[in-house]
Amino acid sequence: MRLPLPQFSPRDGNDDRFAEVIETSSTEFLAQCLESDSLKFPTMPPFGSWVKAQDEESGNTVYAVVYHATTMPIDSVHRAQALGLSLEELREQQPQIFAMLKTEFRAAIVGFTSPGDGRVYQYLPPRPPQIHQAVSYCDDDEVIRFTEELEFLRTLLQVAGVPVESLTAAAVRLVYQTRKADREWLVQAGRSLSWILKDDYDRLRSILSQIHP
Repeated sequence: MRLPLPQFSPRDGNDDRFAEVIETSSTEFLAQCLESDSLKFPTMPPFGSWVKAQDEESGNTVYAVVYHATTMPIDSVHRAQALGLSLEELREQQPQIFAMLKTEFRAAIVGFTSPGDGRVYQYLPPRPPQIHQAVSYCDDDEVIRFTEELEFLRTLLQVAGVPVESLTAAAVRLVYQTRKADREWLVQAGRSLSWILKDDYDRLRSILSQIHP
C-alpha cells in the first residue's frame, strides 16, 4: 500500500513547497514531488531550474540546480504500459494510474546562505538538506541575489554523469530571463565561462551556442 508524502499546508506557510528530499549527499539531493490533490501528474521541474531546501538544524538555506528528472511507477518491478488514452481518458477510465506513478528529480548543490550573516556562499555547505526536508523553487529575488557572483558556473561544470554543457547553458538562460534580459550580466557570465574553459574551446563553444539572448 502506498504511503503518501506529507502535504505541507498553507497554514504552515509552506504552500510553495512542491517536493521533499528522499536521498541526500554532500554534493546533491534527490527529491520526490508531492502528490497533487487533483488527477494529474506532478509537474516535473525544468532542466536547469533553481530550487532550494533548508537544513532545519543549521538553518542554512541550500540552493541547487535541477539536472535530472523522471516519472516512473512507484513499483520498481512493473513498468508502465502504453494504454493509448489521452490524459482526460485516463482520468475517466484509469484514475488509479495517477496514484501509481511518482516524479523525482536530482539537483546539484551550488551554494547556501547562512541565517547568521545572510551572506551568499557559492561553495558546498557544511551539510546538505536532510531527509524529508521540503523543497521549493527559488523566487526571482533569490536567483538574482545568488547569481551576483558567478563561481557557481564552475560547480555546474563539475557535475558528474550529466551533459554539463547543456546544464550550464540552461541555468544561465533561466537566470538571464529572471534578470529581465540583463545583457551586462550575460556578458559577465560569458567572460567567466571563457576564463574557466580557457583550455577547452570546444566545450565553451558548445555552451555559448545553447544560450540564446
